[in-house]
Amino acid sequence: MPDISSQGPQSSQAFLRRVRGAEMARLFDLLPDMSFFIKDRQGRFMAVNRRGCDYCGVKHEKDAIGKTDLDFFPRSRAIEYQEDDETVMRTGKAIVNRVESAPEAEGSPRLVMTSKMPLRDAAGHIIGIAGFSRQLDQVRSRGSGEARLARVIEHMHQQPDTTLSSAAMARMCGLSQSQFDRSFRRVFGTSARQYLLRVRVEAACRRLAETEETVAAIAAELGFFDHAHFTRSFRSAMGLTPAQYRLQRVPRGAGRGT
Repeated sequence: MPDISSQGPQSSQAFLRRVRGAEMARLFDLLPDMSFFIKDRQGRFMAVNRRGCDYCGVKHEKDAIGKTDLDFFPRSRAIEYQEDDETVMRTGKAIVNRVESAPEAEGSPRLVMTSKMPLRDAAGHIIGIAGFSRQLDQVRSRGSGEARLARVIEHMHQQPDTTLSSAAMARMCGLSQSQFDRSFRRVFGTSARQYLLRVRVEAACRRLAETEETVAAIAAELGFFDHAHFTRSFRSAMGLTPAQYRLQRVPRGAGRGT
């Protein structure tokens, strides 16, 4: 029998080229707390593990194959995911440990830490991406900067009408205001104020679908300046007005305030 250890690093590369990718992907089914996915250049799911199926709201992987984020997730989040995918495929640079809202119903307070990397064919051409994510509370013990920012994010989700200043949010994280502003933008790709606006819109989505409160009342309760500000912000994030969103989510005849 030949001594494999004496054949140099090329032997391991040759071996890995023989491994079927589908079989490797199945390994992620053994990690129940991790979502794993593969997409092609058009953003269509090519592989999804069990946790990923949970996020997509499907029972089997075959129900997700060939579909995109827009088929499963709130429009605002789906667009963000697709923009990240495009950036990775265009630049060839991975996204590592990005903290973002969990890919589930609007208004969810849960956060995930996501990484995405380009997938290349034998000729070196980028043909898609692979990614995975874990809930942030499962990695919080690391004491990372992301974990400190999570305190502010949790506060935003629990109290979307919050009027905390940037300085107050920085104190919650044990950071100076300039450190907080830089760290927040680095981790989330946006300012704390813009993130809070998104949280308010997602909280509004849930109230529009589940309560009979009027649009004006929801706007006031969630900290928007007025009805017009709420409508503009909601349309920008969701692609339709609050009233239109409610009509899509509430069965006819249910009777909801407008």
